[in-house]
Amino acid sequence: MKTSSICSVVFWAASIACCQESQGVIERDKQPTITLPSDFGRVLEDYERAWRKGDSLALADLFTEDGFVLSPGSPMVRGRREIAKHYRHAGGPLLLSAVAFSSDGTVGLIIGAFSDRPGNTDRGKFTLTLRWDRAGKWLIFSDMDNGNTPQLDCRPVSQ
Repeated sequence: MKTSSICSVVFWAASIACCQESQGVIERDKQPTITLPSDFGRVLEDYERAWRKGDSLALADLFTEDGFVLSPGSPMVRGRREIAKHYRHAGGPLLLSAVAFSSDGTVGLIIGAFSDRPGNTDRGKFTLTLRWDRAGKWLIFSDMDNGNTPQLDCRPVSQ
């Protein structure tokens, strides 16, 4: 049996198991959300707005000039220009919820979850590392996210 066929069978079986169990696991593990201070909340609101519009330039402008995007299944992206390219096909419904935040001087962070609509199951989680800029607002230094659906590694096993 070819590696791709084995991987297909494993993926199919895992998909059935995930579909049967994921709702209870995700809901049971859901973290309580918090209300952010307005300067932190603005970061999430601006991100949601730019994402919904599919505006990659507006998304990139939320980052520091040397910011990072760390998305699953993609190489690390660095700098506003590359971030705009990375997000050029992004967009659609998005709801970000914070579960924790902190700051110390000019560095901050937000940990949260994302969904497509209020009341829907979280599709994933994120961390935003923030830096206070000279203009007096928080900018994203790094954005790392991952989904709640298990990803299978279908690379061939070396013998």
